[in-house]
Amino acid sequence: MRRAGDRIARRAVLLLSGLALYGVSTALLVRAGLGTDPWTVLTQGVARTTGLTLGLVVVLVSAAVFLLWVPLRQRPGIGTLANAVLVGPVLDQALRVLPAPQPWPWRLLFLLGGVVGTAVATGLYVGAGWGPGPRDGLMTGLARLGVPLLVARTLIEASVLVGGWLLGGTVGIGTAVYALGVGPLVAFFLPRLALRPDEPDSAPDRREATATARSARTGRPWSAAGRVRDHQTNPGRLRRERHAGHCPRQ
Repeated sequence: MRRAGDRIARRAVLLLSGLALYGVSTALLVRAGLGTDPWTVLTQGVARTTGLTLGLVVVLVSAAVFLLWVPLRQRPGIGTLANAVLVGPVLDQALRVLPAPQPWPWRLLFLLGGVVGTAVATGLYVGAGWGPGPRDGLMTGLARLGVPLLVARTLIEASVLVGGWLLGGTVGIGTAVYALGVGPLVAFFLPRLALRPDEPDSAPDRREATATARSARTGRPWSAAGRVRDHQTNPGRLRRERHAGHCPRQ
């Protein structure tokens, strides 16, 4: 039970830190003024048209995307809902703190920081394993209907990019840098930041992982699940292992 609680806590930390970093990274892209990712271009356009804050528009756009999940039979997870609710407020707060740099070196630094930060943030919140973001779920939902994922992503992001640009969103070199760089960066960070299903969280888990590796070498069921399955069919072995001190009482 304690191990399960520790694991839930670690997933929550990954999720919340990833979403917070995502909001800050988006703010860096906006403050750079060189163009942002397609969804933020749309958000900027809607914000400039309606007079709402950028963060509030992020929340409203996420809610609208959720409506598109219904015909796609997509089910949101905890991470999906948290993404929709938390990124917008963090974005607004970050925009209040971050200055708008004028010299080109600083603007480029903000741009690169935003792109890399977005990739790290994606690795964190997706790595928590509690569901994709609203926009990612839209793409995967279309893919389930038979639309190739690359085609689905291209159509969706091209549509929101054009719509946002027509509404006054900022498109520029930063948009191209984001499009070319964020995919490879996410591919680099995600496997390194994700909480693996078999990742040990405490000393007992490390002993269990070691025992599992030993079982791969010897063929003996040293993992807890393996012992249970083996002892269900061989009760005599359970008694012998208990006597030898290899297996604790359940």
